[in-house]
Amino acid sequence: MKNAEEIRPSKRPEKRDEKSRVSAILESIADGVFTIGPDWRITSFNRAAERITGVSRRKALGQKCFDVFHANICQTACALKKTLETGREIIDLPVDILNSKGETLPISISTAVLRDEKGKIIGGAETFRDLSAIEALRRELSGKFSSGDIVSKNEKVQKILALLSAVAESNSTVLIQGPSGSGKELLARAIHSASPRAKGPYVVVSCGALPDTLLESELFGYVKGAFTDAKKDKPGRFARAEKGTLFLDEIGDISPAVQVKLLRFLQEKEYEPLGAVRPQKADVRVVAATNKDLARMVQEGRFREDLYYRLNVVKLELPSLSERREDIPLLVEHFLKRFNVRMNKRVSSVSPEVMQLFMRYDFPGNIRELENALEHAFVLCNGTQIREEHLPQELLNRARGAPLSISSGRDVLKQTERQTLLKVLEKHGGNRKKTAADLGISPVTLWRKLKSSGI
Repeated sequence: MKNAEEIRPSKRPEKRDEKSRVSAILESIADGVFTIGPDWRITSFNRAAERITGVSRRKALGQKCFDVFHANICQTACALKKTLETGREIIDLPVDILNSKGETLPISISTAVLRDEKGKIIGGAETFRDLSAIEALRRELSGKFSSGDIVSKNEKVQKILALLSAVAESNSTVLIQGPSGSGKELLARAIHSASPRAKGPYVVVSCGALPDTLLESELFGYVKGAFTDAKKDKPGRFARAEKGTLFLDEIGDISPAVQVKLLRFLQEKEYEPLGAVRPQKADVRVVAATNKDLARMVQEGRFREDLYYRLNVVKLELPSLSERREDIPLLVEHFLKRFNVRMNKRVSSVSPEVMQLFMRYDFPGNIRELENALEHAFVLCNGTQIREEHLPQELLNRARGAPLSISSGRDVLKQTERQTLLKVLEKHGGNRKKTAADLGISPVTLWRKLKSSGI
C-alpha cells in the first residue's frame, strides 16, 4: 500500500497551469511588460514590448534592461531601481526611450517589486505604454512642433535641420523659400518652438489671402476713427505677436505700400496703426515664407531690394517632394500614424502598387498633396491596407497620364468632400457638433457644406 506522500496529488501541474494563464494574459494586453531578476537581466518580455521597442524577445531575454531601452532616466534616475530600493510603486512616469531604429519614443512607465511565496524580493516588473500617437496629436492640436516632426532623410533637408537650433536661438529674421506644400509653415513653427520666444504667441498671416487694404489693417491695426466703421481701437497682428513670432506666409504677394511699412518695422522695430499719430514699438521676431523667387522679383522691380535684404538675413530653402523622393515612404508612414489616431482606424500600410505609384508621381502639390491623398484614402478604406481604389481619382488620372478636364476635376472634389462628410457623420452617429470638431471646421461651415452637398 502506498504511503500518504505517494498518493498526495502533485501541485506542479497546477503551478504550470497558473504560469500559462499569467503568460497568456501578458501576451494579450496592449501595454509592454518586462521583468528582471536580481542581476538586472530581463527574464520575460511580452509581445507588446516587442512591438513598442522593435526589439525581439529572443534578443531582449538575458540582456540588462538599460541595454535594451536606452531611456533618458536609465543612468541617473532609474525608476525600477528606486522601486526595488524603497518597495514603493511608481505609476505612469513619462520617459523617452530609443527604439530599435534609433528614434526617440515617448512612453509612460509603471514599476513594481516581484516577490516569491515567502515575500522575498526576487526582481522587478515594469509596464510601459506607447504615448507617441497621443504626443503627436497633442503637438498638432497645440501647434507646437520640433525639428523631430519634420520627416526626412534627404541631404538638403538634413542640412536645414542641422542649422535649425542655431537659427532658432538667434533673433534674426528668417526667409523660408520653397514650393507650395513643401512644409514651410511646419519649419516656421519648429523655429518658434525651439526659440527663446517659445512661450510667447505664434501668429500667422497669409499675405496672399488678403486684399491690400485689409492686409495693412490686419498687420498694423487701427485706431478709433481711422475710417467710417472704426468704432474702437483694433490691435494688429504685430501687437498680438508681442514677445513672440510673426509668420508672414506668401510674403511675395504684398503690395509696394505694405512693403514700405514692413521695411520700417524691420529697420526700426516700430510701426504705425492706421489713423495713429505716433508709432508703436513691438518686440516681435519675423519669419517669412514664399514660393516665389524674390531675388528675381527684385531684378524685375516687383519687390523692394532693401526689404529683400532685411528679410534674407537667414535663408532656408526647402526642396520639392519630387527632389526628395527618398522621403516618400517615411512620409507615408508618418501620415498613416497621424490619421490612425485622428480617425480611430488601424491602417497599417499602403499596397505595393500604391507605393510604386507614389514613387513615380511628380506631386505638383508636394507634401500637402500626399497628405491630402492619404486622408482621402483613409476615409474610403475600411481595412488595414490602402489600395489604388482608395486614392483620389484626380491623382490616379494624373499619375497614369490621363487628361483631366476642369469640370471633371471639380466634380471629383465635390464627390470626395461629400464622401468625407458622410463617413465622419456616420462615425459620430450623426452628431454635427462632434463631426465639425473632428473635421476642424465650425458648425456653421459644416451646415453649409452639408447643404451644398445635398446631405
